[in-house]
Amino acid sequence: MNRRKAILIAVGAVLLLAATLTKGFGLFGDDGNGPLTLYGNVDIREVDLAFRVGGRIDTMAVDEGDKVTKGQVLAVLDTATLDSRLHQADAQVASARAQFIRAKTGSRPQEIMQAEARAKAARAAYETAQGDYDRRRGLVDPGAISRAAWDQTVARRDSAAAQLREAEAVLSLMREGSRVEDVEAAAAQLKAAEAARDAIAIDTGDAKLLAPSAGTILTRAREPGAIVQPTETVFTLTIDRPMRVRAYVAESDLSRIAPGMAVTVTADGNPKTYHGKIGYISPRAEFTPKTVQTTDLRTDLVYRLRIVVSDPDGALRQGQPVTVDITKPNPARAD
Repeated sequence: MNRRKAILIAVGAVLLLAATLTKGFGLFGDDGNGPLTLYGNVDIREVDLAFRVGGRIDTMAVDEGDKVTKGQVLAVLDTATLDSRLHQADAQVASARAQFIRAKTGSRPQEIMQAEARAKAARAAYETAQGDYDRRRGLVDPGAISRAAWDQTVARRDSAAAQLREAEAVLSLMREGSRVEDVEAAAAQLKAAEAARDAIAIDTGDAKLLAPSAGTILTRAREPGAIVQPTETVFTLTIDRPMRVRAYVAESDLSRIAPGMAVTVTADGNPKTYHGKIGYISPRAEFTPKTVQTTDLRTDLVYRLRIVVSDPDGALRQGQPVTVDITKPNPARAD
C-alpha cells in the first residue's frame, strides 16, 4: 500500500512538473510577462556623394575606410573657370547698380545747367533767324532779294525752331528726373545681375564636396584629374551613427512592446552586449522577411520595428544579423 501511494505521488509530481514546463499543457497560455526575443539586422545606411556641378577633380582628401565628420571637405574641383565667371558677374552687378543709382537720383545740377545753356543758345539762334525772316518777308515780291535767298531764310528759321524745341524738351526731362518706369526697369536689371552672380557663387561653393554627416568612406569611385559630370558618384559614405537595428515582432506579441522600451542587442561571434531602445513600430503588417533567422514559419505576419543602439562600436557592423532581447516586454511595466 505504501509502495502504491509512493508511485501515485511520484506520478503526480511528474505531471505537475510537466504542466509547469508546458504552461498547463497549452490550455492556459502565457501570461505575457516573460522575456521576448526578436531577430533582425543592423540597418545598412549608405549615401552616394557627388558634385552638383561638373568639372575636373583637383584634390581628394579621404580614401576608403577613412572616418569623416559632418561638413568635412572630401574633394575639390578646379574652379578656374568658375572664378572667371564670378569676376565677370561682379562687374555686371557693378554696372547695373550704377545705372540704377543714375535712374533713381536723376540728373546732376551741372547737367541741368548745361541743358539750360543749350536751351538759351537755341532760343537766341531762333530769335535771330526769326528776325531775318520778318525783315526779308516783304522784300521777296518786289524782287529786292532773290527767291533762293528767301528760301534759305525760311529754312534757317525752321531749323532754329526745331533745335529750340529739342533743347527745351531735354531741359524739361532733366528737371523732372527719371520716369518711374525707368527706375523700376533699372532696379529689375540690377536684381537680375545679382541673381546671376549669386548662382555662379553657389556653383563655386558646390565645387567642394562636403560630408553630409559623420560616417565611413566605403568606396572611392574617382581619382584626382578625372572629369566628372553633375551627380556622378565620387564617394559612397556609410552612416553608422546613430546605429539602427531593424527587427520584427510577431502579431501575437505586438501588444507586449512599445516605443521607448529598453532592449539588449547581441550578434553571433561577438561577446559584447549592446543596449538600446525601441524607437519606432510600423503600423502595417508584412510577411516575415527571409533575412530573419527564426524557427517560426516564414509566412507569419510580423511588424517591423526600429531599435536605436546607444553604445555601438566597430565590432557591430551594418547588415549583421542580431538578436534583440526584451526583459520586460509588458509596456505597462516598461521604464
